[in-house]
Formats: sequence, structure tokens, C-alpha cells
Amino acid sequence: MIDGSKLMDGPRLKPKSGKAKQLVVFLHGYGADGNDLIELGQQWQNWLPDAAFVSPHAPEPCGMSPMGRQWFPLTMRDPSERWRGVTGARPTLDAFLDAELEKLGLSHDRLALVGFSQGTMMALHVGLRRTTPPAAILGYSGILVGPEHLDEATGKPPILLVHGDRDNVIPIDAVFTSSDALGKAEIGCQYHLSLGTAHGIDGGGLKHGGLFLAKALTGRTPN
Repeated sequence: MIDGSKLMDGPRLKPKSGKAKQLVVFLHGYGADGNDLIELGQQWQNWLPDAAFVSPHAPEPCGMSPMGRQWFPLTMRDPSERWRGVTGARPTLDAFLDAELEKLGLSHDRLALVGFSQGTMMALHVGLRRTTPPAAILGYSGILVGPEHLDEATGKPPILLVHGDRDNVIPIDAVFTSSDALGKAEIGCQYHLSLGTAHGIDGGGLKHGGLFLAKALTGRTPN
């Protein structure tokens, strides 16, 4: 059995209330690391005062950016590399999530996954195959990998995809193809388009994401 807690770690934020009732895990993009997203937790703490936040560094050094990390290699030359990548990285991430939930004494339905770019690929792939589905999956600037394999999904967690209409890394069409595939599999998916935004997260996307997580994790939308 893989011990994900020994293979990955990263920056954390303790719950503002002092007692964790939910866990939000950030999955960074290709060539970044956990420090890239943890600040989002600071922006959302008022809406999620009972949430613990953790942003693990992906387990592999990045081939194209040695100072960064990757969930799996990307050459963009092999059409099957994304599927091999998410399936290969899944066991380590699953083990990490299990260890974090156990450490906090939380049930597995108190988990939310937040991804950016390659991290969104991981959030969707792993989140849809967890034995107990997470409370929510939020994906920024990413894409669903292997839509033809959605028969493997173990549940139908709420999903929000956020994408910039000026994204030149993963074009905006990705949000439409991903949401269409999820819909055909009868997995509900919302999306939000960030106008004028490239491969990144703007203020509107940040707000929509935080409100979505708060509703999914607490059952109510903050004022």
C-alpha cells in the first residue's frame, strides 16, 4: 500500500475556527508547486471557517521546469500521455487524501478537490473514482482526461469548471467538451467563463469557486 503522506507534502492553512470540519486540497499545475495555490485558501477562509487547506507538491520534479513539480510528464506529442499520466499518478494522490482525512478525523465526504490546469485533470480523474465521492470538485483552466472512461465513475459529486476565454495553454473549448462529456454521463457540471482572462484565475473565478465550495461543503451560500 502506498503511503501518500510520506511521498507528498506542502503548505497548509489551519481552520479559522480552530476545528476542521472539512478538508480542501489544492492540486497545482504543471511546473508549479503547492505554494502556487495555497493563497486561495486565505481568500476563502471567511466563507469556509471550518475548512483545513493543504496544497501538496506533486511527487515528481518537472521535466520542463526543474524548479517546479509535475503530476505526470507532458510532451504534447503523444495523444495518450494524459490518460497514462492521470492513471499512473492516481494511487499516490488517493493515498495522500486518505492520510489527510484520517489525520483530521474527517469522513471522506468532507473533502473538496480544487485543481488548476494539470491539477484539474487530476482532480476530475481521482475525484470521480474515489470510493466515497468528494463533496465537490472545482477545476480551473483544465480539461477532463479520458471522457470515454466515465463509466468508471463511482459517484456524481458537484463539479464547477472555471476557464478564461483568452487561455492560450488549454483553449476555452476544453470547458465545453468536458462539461458535455460529463453531462452525457449524467454527471452534473456547472461552468463559469472568465472574460479577458488567459491561463490563470481572475477575481470573478475566485469568487465563484469559493461560493461553490461553501455551498457544497456547508449546505449554504454565504452572504
